[in-house]
Amino acid sequence: MPDVLEIDSVIKSYNGNQVLTDIYLKCETGHIIGLLGRNGSGKSTLLKILFGTVSADRKFIKSNGKVYNKPYKETGLIAYLPQDNFLPYNLKIETIIEAYLGKENVASFLDDALLVKLWGQKVSTLSGGELRYLEIKLLLEGHSKFVLLDEPFNGVAPVLIDSLKDLIRKAALTKGVILTDHDYRNVLDVANTWHMVFDGAIKKINNLDELYRYGYIPDL
Repeated sequence: MPDVLEIDSVIKSYNGNQVLTDIYLKCETGHIIGLLGRNGSGKSTLLKILFGTVSADRKFIKSNGKVYNKPYKETGLIAYLPQDNFLPYNLKIETIIEAYLGKENVASFLDDALLVKLWGQKVSTLSGGELRYLEIKLLLEGHSKFVLLDEPFNGVAPVLIDSLKDLIRKAALTKGVILTDHDYRNVLDVANTWHMVFDGAIKKINNLDELYRYGYIPDL
């Protein structure tokens, strides 16, 4: 049986304006959910509410039937990639990997065509794309059942994007992944289920024609 993460009855307002209205979203291990929507539609806010670091006027979060108020405090439940880099610049890469995955996994983690050259380096020496790749791989290979990725492809060179997609697909064999990105093409490509945040609500997207009718994509 797959593990299940659900968020229901979400209402979120800013300065009296309702941004999210009665949102429901369900993710199971083995699935990659792509969240689509225009800038300011509430995608990032929804991910932060689901992670538990942003409050909501109302929310209901549960996994496998158990209710969680602050999912981020539960070991092994959920991991979150923010839009901004989060790793300490002054630490060596091996130190960070050891802290996340254990000393016994450092060598296998760095046995990667994109990371093997980074042995002994500090985070501060990495390019923006290398750092994003490292952050995403850490979260995807961690112990959490679910991973939320906010703008995983932002600032990443095209040569790395396909490698990131491969990491996400591999992780989704055992985890549930929810991701959003401004480049909808990458979201459409890597996700196997699509949802769109529109006018404060969330709508399941079954085909590209629906995105065209909503005016989200200019042409098919």
